[in-house]
Amino acid sequence: MKSVYNFVVTPKGNRYNNSKKVGDKELILNTEIYNHQYVNREAIVISTPMIGDTDIKPGDTVVVHHNVFRRWHNVKGIEKNSRSYFNESTYLINQDQIFLYKRKQKWIAPKGYCFVKPLKAIDKFNTESEKPLQGVVKYTDGTVDVNELVGFRPSSEYEFIVDGERLYRVLSNFITIKYEYQGNEEEYNPSWAKSSR
Repeated sequence: MKSVYNFVVTPKGNRYNNSKKVGDKELILNTEIYNHQYVNREAIVISTPMIGDTDIKPGDTVVVHHNVFRRWHNVKGIEKNSRSYFNESTYLINQDQIFLYKRKQKWIAPKGYCFVKPLKAIDKFNTESEKPLQGVVKYTDGTVDVNELVGFRPSSEYEFIVDGERLYRVLSNFITIKYEYQGNEEEYNPSWAKSSR
């Protein structure tokens, strides 16, 4: 199956990631269908659009928008699927709903975006757990290098959990400064991020 303008994808696993294996038992973490934090974000590309240019290929794993696999209730309380829904194993999505893709076990950021790992706050007068607006580049589109210490604009970050790591997706042109490493930087990954996937 191919689409003219859309990627055809299938969920990697179930539509929701709302359970966790604890020993030999399965623990249900959430029963709400509208909570975006428990929606599966990973998909496998079945086919790419006939029209348009993309680096993504069939078979790649992609991180998609949280509304792709999500169910919701309309004003009458009737449960509905997202507009990407074709059938339970097939979804049609636009290129702007793909945030990251993996090929040969390596994550790659699409053009225009970088993924930044936040840093732990070391200032004893700071009440926050992480340094604001700073991080280490984890995945890049080539605009900046991997492992560079960078600063970015306020309200430009969007949180993701990728392979048990909490990362911010930042527009590459919103990265405003490259810092020199001081030697005391420590990446910040809260324990809940490691256990949520």
